[in-house]
Amino acid sequence: MLALAGGKGGCGKTTTTLGLAAALDGPAVVVDTDRAMPNLHALAGVDRHPTLADLTRRTRESETDSVDSVTQSYPDDPSVSVVPAPPGSADCDLAAALTRLAAGTDAPILLDCPAGAGPDAAAPLRVADGTLLVGTLCAPGLRDTAKTAAMSRALGTAVHGAVLTRTRLAPPSVTRLLDCPVAASVPRGTAPVLADDGVRAAYVRLADWIQVEQNIL
Repeated sequence: MLALAGGKGGCGKTTTTLGLAAALDGPAVVVDTDRAMPNLHALAGVDRHPTLADLTRRTRESETDSVDSVTQSYPDDPSVSVVPAPPGSADCDLAAALTRLAAGTDAPILLDCPAGAGPDAAAPLRVADGTLLVGTLCAPGLRDTAKTAAMSRALGTAVHGAVLTRTRLAPPSVTRLLDCPVAASVPRGTAPVLADDGVRAAYVRLADWIQVEQNIL
């Protein structure tokens, strides 16, 4: 279970989560864990419900069926299954729901994490096996990304690398600041962004780095 996290909203976490999932070799599950500002379902073009909260209402005897009942196929790539975030008002134990999801599928799980450094941002990082940082190449964005890196490590979740969005650059100073390699730089694309050839190629390179070079997923 890989968390895609960054300290600033709008830095490209959701786009990277979905773009990476589509580029992976084989099926993948993407999960929105941002209860305050969920938008993975909108970007993926799927319904807002069912959500991750519905998984905790199923019985353990039908665990596999339960997972199937809360996932929706990404229209642009049916190998990607999408799970929207629980409503903010829903009674959902995020850790328990993600643990059950992991038990019900053999596919890699990518978590689209909330921005910031509060309890909501920390929750998915506690459950994940590792973190992939996502940020923009500007001073405020990098400072927030560095805070996310520190939070992940403080929670005992290893930081595998970073993705820089809306740029083709990967300055060595970013590697030193975040204390991890820059796994990919994703250029600006024309809308729809995930259909842009340059953006798609960057996510293919990122998927290769993760699955082949690092053997993370």
